[in-house]
Amino acid sequence: MIEWVVGVLLGIGVAFNLLASIGILRFPDVYTRIHAATKCTTFGTIFIVLATIVYSIYNWLPNHDPRWITIGLHSALVVIFLVLTNPVGAHALGRAARKSGIRPYGAVIDELEGRL
Repeated sequence: MIEWVVGVLLGIGVAFNLLASIGILRFPDVYTRIHAATKCTTFGTIFIVLATIVYSIYNWLPNHDPRWITIGLHSALVVIFLVLTNPVGAHALGRAARKSGIRPYGAVIDELEGRL
């Protein structure tokens, strides 16, 4: 049963990461590509790490081997680090692109003109 739960979580995570890859290739400008790279990969990686945490808790329960708790805690730290740094990196990339003069694809009105 646990293999199915872990498999579903991994499948969801891989699907979101695949959608992010397709979005990076298909979207027209840097801003929409940043959106695909940040949102989808963050969400997909959370599901993949959640599968790791579920599997480590499942293996820890019968014999209380501390190695499984270490794996689960490290996985949780990865999620925390990813959730904190991925939006900041995307914001920095978007701001740098805007400051270098790259305009959004199809933008008619520029509300940020002269603000950055």
